[in-house]
Amino acid sequence: MTSQFVENMLQALAAGILAGAIYGLMCVGLGLIFGVMRVINFAQGDFMMLGMYAAYYLFLSFGIQALFGNVIGPYVAILLATPLLFLFGYFIHKFLISRVTGQRTVQLEGEGHFAQLILTLGVALVLQNGGLIVFGSVLASIRTPLSSSAWELGPFWGDYVSIFVNKSRGIAALFSVVAMVGLWLLIARTRLGKALRASADNPVAATYMGINIDRSYRIAFGLGAAVTAMAGGLLATNYPFHPYIGIEYVIVMYAGVVLGGMGSITGAFWGGMTIGLVQQLSTLVLPTQLQNAAIFVVFLLIIFLRPQGFFGRMVERT
Repeated sequence: MTSQFVENMLQALAAGILAGAIYGLMCVGLGLIFGVMRVINFAQGDFMMLGMYAAYYLFLSFGIQALFGNVIGPYVAILLATPLLFLFGYFIHKFLISRVTGQRTVQLEGEGHFAQLILTLGVALVLQNGGLIVFGSVLASIRTPLSSSAWELGPFWGDYVSIFVNKSRGIAALFSVVAMVGLWLLIARTRLGKALRASADNPVAATYMGINIDRSYRIAFGLGAAVTAMAGGLLATNYPFHPYIGIEYVIVMYAGVVLGGMGSITGAFWGGMTIGLVQQLSTLVLPTQLQNAAIFVVFLLIIFLRPQGFFGRMVERT
């Protein structure tokens, strides 16, 4: 009985880490957009949906499946879909989001936040319904043989305890961690990253230093869309999807960003990881239908004890 409980606990913990890594990457995309631009983007979940469909059609319709096979092909398609969503996000910001952000917001009531909310909500509705028209309502998935096989870790505790790690989820989690580290290095170590951080911290001073604020915002928005799209593609190798799937995950993204601390990219990743762990560990004591309830109970407890999130800073208001 004890060994069975330990095995169930370790299995749930492993599943939580794998799911949390993908959730964390989703949250990083949203956290990057909010951290640099202070834009609350309701369309972020739909960028994830577009990333899923982009990877799906690249895999099936552009020869990637025939060239790379069913094992490597999906991940090649995901890597190719990511820059496409970067360009999509870049131009969405250039032609739409830029109208209600940056220096333009100075003359808008509420610094443009009301306009940003309505605009991003409108973009979300257009993408959802446009996706339904273009892609249809039939569930799609990126099938790979790895989805139905697993690595066995163990046995531990004599021959009684083993952990099974789904190969597809394990590779997706590894991709997520590598992408997160790469993005962190880009933000922390490169000239572009310094420009993005300067634009986030003090746009006026950054302008005086010769930084093109509008360009920085466009790049940040494109990067945020691309990162979340990559997470969507990785998720699509394990779960079926449809044009309205973004609604199911956008709340998870916001919860992860708030848990990690508003404006912290690293915090957003750990916020998503926390959500994944809570979601999977809760199945040990609760039915599957109550997973989301468990997530938000823990969310409220953490916010009650630490309102600024894991990596946020307390701000004194006057």
